[in-house]
Amino acid sequence: MPKTPLHPSPPPLEANDVAIVGGGTVLWFIAFLALLPFQGSLSAHGHGTWPWICLSGGLLGLIGLWYCRARRDAIARGRAAEAAEAAAHTAERTTGDEGQDPATRSD
Repeated sequence: MPKTPLHPSPPPLEANDVAIVGGGTVLWFIAFLALLPFQGSLSAHGHGTWPWICLSGGLLGLIGLWYCRARRDAIARGRAAEAAEAAAHTAERTTGDEGQDPATRSD
């Protein structure tokens, strides 16, 4: 049975992590505010921790938002450094020795 050729893996998809985490954080805070007026009723039925769970989810979401923004900025800095290095390398190769054209240069 012939083997099927392996295809290279596609590059990873980039998502807008800051928007996703920010949206989730907002939802946690909205849930906290929605449950807060019912704290007495929730406590009477054994669910008094629900608003505080939502608040902790929102606070952890703020930490996640900080992390995602730092990651996004680090990726952008890395790509800019790679592009600058590639441009410098390309400029160095095109100038050759003493500004001679690489096609007419003798090695």
